Amino acid sequence: MNFLSTYKGSMMEKFIPEGWDMAKIEKCCSNAPSTVFDRQPFWHPDFQPVACSDLNEFAVFMGHEIAKEIRDTKEKGQKAVFILPVGPMGMYKWVTYFLREWNVDAYHVHCFNMDEWSDEEGNTIPPETKGSFQDAMEKALYGPLGKLTVPVSQRNFATKDNLPLYKDKIAQLKAEGARLVLVFGIGRVFHIAFWEPHFAAQYKSVDEWKAQTHKIGAQLHPLTIEQNALTSFKSRTTLVPCYANTIGPGLFLQADKVIGGCDGVLGRGMQWQGMSLWVTLRYSPDIWVPSSFMPTLPGKLFFLRELAGPLVPECN
Repeated sequence: MNFLSTYKGSMMEKFIPEGWDMAKIEKCCSNAPSTVFDRQPFWHPDFQPVACSDLNEFAVFMGHEIAKEIRDTKEKGQKAVFILPVGPMGMYKWVTYFLREWNVDAYHVHCFNMDEWSDEEGNTIPPETKGSFQDAMEKALYGPLGKLTVPVSQRNFATKDNLPLYKDKIAQLKAEGARLVLVFGIGRVFHIAFWEPHFAAQYKSVDEWKAQTHKIGAQLHPLTIEQNALTSFKSRTTLVPCYANTIGPGLFLQADKVIGGCDGVLGRGMQWQGMSLWVTLRYSPDIWVPSSFMPTLPGKLFFLRELAGPLVPECN
């Protein structure tokens, strides 16, 4: 007896996004860990998964990759546009370390936070509030960079007023020759930013879905809320907003390079992100699985080796 044999008619049938192929998801998760690097037909030739032995190595590798992009564009006299997440976060310490060590400033960098907590109308929590993504970025990246930091006027946060302007701001920077780098994590329900799988039902075609640049007051999936309750709110579901402002595929699929990270290991054999990793790498592009588009872009996906499994039952 397993999930698939008891799925039909259960409470999960209406809870899980309707476009998910559960048998296909199960097949993705049944692969042997040693096959995680096996290239798939839909991967971009320059897409590469990178295994990390522990959380410290993960943060250093990912931070170095971001810092190197900042340094390389600086040396070329090229503007850099970064779409940035709040989760994972450990890499920002190392971005700061490498840039300070190299004495490379980020004056040419334009940053766009990919999302922010909101209410149904898109009103965000005050930026100085602990738990806000703006506050997290100021403390993790912009503040520690000191005199080398990204100019205040070039820091963009996903407020109700500013998020709709991202499209034109980024388009103008790209027209000026800027390089667009997407830094991302992958959600429990395979979202990128807070672009959730159930949004697929709102669009008539893949092209229409791909054209969406943002969503104000996006309704979050219950699994996203619970994921964040566990990872960011000390298990307090009541503190997690049910809505967020977020970028969409019309922006994240424009990236010249992607730098992704999966660090969802909880310890004592527990984890939450193994399924997210395997489905991203194996499902093939599908608008009901937003992260499935990431391997179609050039770049790297760093992950903790433990997430590759084997994903088998274990009581802890």
